[in-house]
Amino acid sequence: MTAPTPLVLDENRLFSPDPTARAIARRLYSQVAGLPIVSPHGHTDPAWFATNAAFANATELLLVPDHYVFRMLYSQGIALDALGIPRADGSRAGVDPRAAWRLFAANFHLLRGTPSSMWLNHVFHEVFGLRVRLEEATADTHYDHITGALQRPEFAPRALFERFNIEVIATTESPLDPLRHHAAIRDSGWNGRVVTAYRPDPVIDPEHEQFPAALRRFGEITGEDVLDWNGYLRAHRQRRAFFAAMGATSTDHGHPSAATADLADADKRRLFDQVVRGDATAQQAELFRAQMLTEMAAMSLDDGLVMQLHPGCFRNHNRQLFQRFGRDKGADIPVRTEYVHALKPLLDRFGNEPGFKLILFTLDESAYARELGPLAGHYPALLLGPAWWFHDSPEGMWRFREQTLSTAGFYNTVGFNDDTRAFLSIPARHDVARRVDCAFLAKLVAEHRMDEDEAAEVVVDLAYRLPKKAYKL
Repeated sequence: MTAPTPLVLDENRLFSPDPTARAIARRLYSQVAGLPIVSPHGHTDPAWFATNAAFANATELLLVPDHYVFRMLYSQGIALDALGIPRADGSRAGVDPRAAWRLFAANFHLLRGTPSSMWLNHVFHEVFGLRVRLEEATADTHYDHITGALQRPEFAPRALFERFNIEVIATTESPLDPLRHHAAIRDSGWNGRVVTAYRPDPVIDPEHEQFPAALRRFGEITGEDVLDWNGYLRAHRQRRAFFAAMGATSTDHGHPSAATADLADADKRRLFDQVVRGDATAQQAELFRAQMLTEMAAMSLDDGLVMQLHPGCFRNHNRQLFQRFGRDKGADIPVRTEYVHALKPLLDRFGNEPGFKLILFTLDESAYARELGPLAGHYPALLLGPAWWFHDSPEGMWRFREQTLSTAGFYNTVGFNDDTRAFLSIPARHDVARRVDCAFLAKLVAEHRMDEDEAAEVVVDLAYRLPKKAYKL
């Protein structure tokens, strides 16, 4: 029998092979490696921290929630049912979690070189102490080791939160969410800081499959007449205030484009009436979303919630998969996204307001140097979110810095956020971001574009101070 292959995390990973730059990067990394994690935007489940129940097994923790992983397996013909992924109706194929894990292990090679491989190997090595690679021959060893560890108190969600040195983590909830788990966390006496974020897409996007039912529920929760324009806006203000009372410091908007609008009051009302009747065209739905971004900006100026915009994604591109399994199953595809003209109506009103902040993300890297860097490098209200989603990789982070540095600098960016459902990957993702920033800054120091003491200050800002400041944490 062939011996298992050792799993080694090289201490110089992601640093330059050039000895001068590598030495600088290592010195910079020593300044940030142990800093607390600030996770200001993500999608972990607050129920984990509210109940502190043990995670079930390796499959439920590391495979089922991670669409970065199972989208790659699906692309190679592996059915989501075979991996035990829940369907849209809540049912699941009767797959043994160990069998799903074995299938994953036999195909782990598909992730070679990807961020997912790097994150998972970090989890295996640093969180669970495994020292051999995951492959077909070690599938059961890994499964038993991880699943057994998860039953111990030191692997409970709150214990891991503390072990990971997480200072604060933000989850993301719909306006319809009662935030019971957040209330339970608050009332439990635990010191871990878990805050929510206001994600109103289901009650803002007329093309969202849940929109009619969500709008009705929105009215029931708030007691407002949400079929009336003013009542609808009052309902948003009410829920935003509730979210803020439960710890929220931000809103998040996952629109197809960055379009904004600033219509006359009579035109807003006519458009809204058409939307609630359910006969808005695609163009009118886009205009309504655009107007609502401006309305949300106005509310942010009033209540102080930082606004995030995540546009430029064709969500649920695989229709058959969406119909069977629902949202967030790895079939979201980047599209070209324009910002300069799209954001102008909103920026004409709020771009110069010192009390308003809008953090911009993109899946269209061509917009970094052409649009996003110059915009954030001018408007006081704008900040750039980090390389997001498909670009949350060493290459993507490096491209982001290269293409935005000359116009936005470092201080019109917000550091790093992990934007993940995969709880155990959070330390790995932050470590990768810190290493890439150290490597990037080391190159500037080696080229005599920056002194090392300046780089040491910048890297701490990027890893810790900037996300806290940007998200008011």
